Amino acid sequence: MAKLLIPIIIFHVGLVPIAIAAAVAAPPAVPVDDDRAALLAFLSNVSADPGGALADWGRSPGFCNWTGVMCGGPGRRRVTQLVLSGKGIRGVISPALGRLSFVTVLDLSGNALAGAIPPELGALSMLTQLSLTNNLLEGEIPASLGLLQKLYYLDLSGNRFSGGIPQTLFCNCSALQYLDLANNSLAGDIPYADECRAPNLRFLLLWSNDLSGVIPPALANSSILEWIDFESNYLAGELPSQVFDRLPRLQFLYLSYNNLSSHGGNTDLDPFFNSLRNCTRLQELELAGNDLGGRLPPFIGSLPRGLRQLHLEDNAISGPIPANISGLVNLTYLNLSNNLLNGSIPPAVSRMQRLERLYLSNNLLTGEIPRSIGEILHLGLVDLSGNRLAGPIPDTFSNLTQLRRLMLHHNRSHRRHSAEPRRLPQPGNPGPLVQWIARPDPTVRRSLEQPEAVPQPLEQPPGRAAPSGAQQDGHDPGARPVGEPARRPDPVAARSCVALEYLNLSRNALRGALPASVAALPFLRVLDVSRNALSGPLPVASLQVSTSLREANFSYNNFSGAVPNAGVLANLSASAFEGNPGLCGYVSGIAVCESERGRRRRRPLVPAAIGIVAAVSLMLCARELPTAADMAVVELIELGLVCTQYSPALRPTMADVCHEITLLKEDLSRHSADDGGGRSISTKDSLFSN
Repeated sequence: MAKLLIPIIIFHVGLVPIAIAAAVAAPPAVPVDDDRAALLAFLSNVSADPGGALADWGRSPGFCNWTGVMCGGPGRRRVTQLVLSGKGIRGVISPALGRLSFVTVLDLSGNALAGAIPPELGALSMLTQLSLTNNLLEGEIPASLGLLQKLYYLDLSGNRFSGGIPQTLFCNCSALQYLDLANNSLAGDIPYADECRAPNLRFLLLWSNDLSGVIPPALANSSILEWIDFESNYLAGELPSQVFDRLPRLQFLYLSYNNLSSHGGNTDLDPFFNSLRNCTRLQELELAGNDLGGRLPPFIGSLPRGLRQLHLEDNAISGPIPANISGLVNLTYLNLSNNLLNGSIPPAVSRMQRLERLYLSNNLLTGEIPRSIGEILHLGLVDLSGNRLAGPIPDTFSNLTQLRRLMLHHNRSHRRHSAEPRRLPQPGNPGPLVQWIARPDPTVRRSLEQPEAVPQPLEQPPGRAAPSGAQQDGHDPGARPVGEPARRPDPVAARSCVALEYLNLSRNALRGALPASVAALPFLRVLDVSRNALSGPLPVASLQVSTSLREANFSYNNFSGAVPNAGVLANLSASAFEGNPGLCGYVSGIAVCESERGRRRRRPLVPAAIGIVAAVSLMLCARELPTAADMAVVELIELGLVCTQYSPALRPTMADVCHEITLLKEDLSRHSADDGGGRSISTKDSLFSN
């Protein structure tokens, strides 16, 4: 939504004087009664008004006082504005609205209006703003809208329009400044012919349609364009090298998820990137998902210094990452994931001190992770997964106190002459490599527990980023509040990544124990250490008391020991523990610990209860050879007495009771199978025994 609202706000703030001037101009005289009749005709086509917005329509002859109606003109008795946005109105748009000859603003956005746009709206010669966004309108956009010579704002986005874009919008609407036809089903070319002129066009939003053809060279005729969004269409052909160099005011360029290619048969990106050097105001560039080939140009760092976001993911870009990219010092978002990039990560990336999100995943990168990444103190997300990186995780990452998502999974280097591939990190020194992530520091934790510093939920990186660089909820991980100067964290406090919410170290070669401090991270929500070589017991004490952890995966390691049915562990499925034959415990789907089969949980009994159990035990044990059933009776009596303890601290939970009964049934079944009816069971296996 932020991507759509920013240009709308700009228009409604900056162009109000134009609307006022148009409102007072005098069109041909039309009877006042026609305005009232046109409004009543609109009302008659409304099938539902759940909010009662039109409840006062028709109740009085003074239509200028009806909801949404504003009057002006001669005697202030003519409709100049009709604004009924967000009222939930259902129905169709009456052609009679074309008789409101003095109207300058018609806003019916955010309703449930269906049907087609009446061509009669093209007769509204005074109209300057038309917004029908977010309705259920369908059919073709009438070419008559191109007759509106004073129209400067047109928003038809978020409907079901089909067919082509009328060429008249580009050729006849010379006053047009804002054109938004996004999120429809429009097809065909972008009909901006060479002979057409839209000299005042500043915002052109056509994303999420079915448009095809090439990016029209005539865009250069609109030399004051600031915002171009053609994302998610079927545009093809080469990225133009002689269009954007003539748009010096361009700030936002979105061309992602089309069928575009680079020059030289999709092998050369240099001409396109070179054409952007003249776009000195460029802030965001998105070219993702085009299967673009070629190498990143060595001068990429010479793009406009105001560039804040660069999206090149989901392409076929090859070669190394140029060290020159560090020249983009104001970049906050860099996404080069899902390409064919090779070589090492240039250490010079640390010059991009404003970087908040770094995506380099699913490439062919090799070498070690540069220590300098740990010097980019505003990083909130680092994704280096799916590469061939090796070596240790730099201890400088402990400086990243704003880091919330760290993804290093699926890293390995393939060596033809090695039977065992090297993975991240190198086997033999894994313990400290994990422990620095959660090195405890009470100062940092106390500061993060203050209400104003608690991290907000972090969503998966979106396919469409908001123009301002913020996510839809207005929060960007790792970003400082607007206007707050950058502050270097205190060297004493910056000892751990305690803000981590997502940690994925799966499919590497980590060995040794999983430190309890990792499980104790105060905001950790997802932990995945699967498919490593970790061993020893799980840090169950930390896991049981964690209030933030929601998902965890410990599978396919060498963990051992008991897994209690408590805390987050109780909510995990058996798949989170599979591949660890040494684990046992109370979680459904994993083996019951052998030590628990022969020894029940002991709980203290009051003296009277001890006497009852002892008496029953003596009677049953007086036989020469008590049966398993005899001893089961003793244990059930003891369990029942334990459940009646006065103190809640001494009473077992229902889970404990169910577990005890399950184990008892297993013992009875085992002795029945072994002894032909369970003739005996040792009294030392009783709950009461010591």
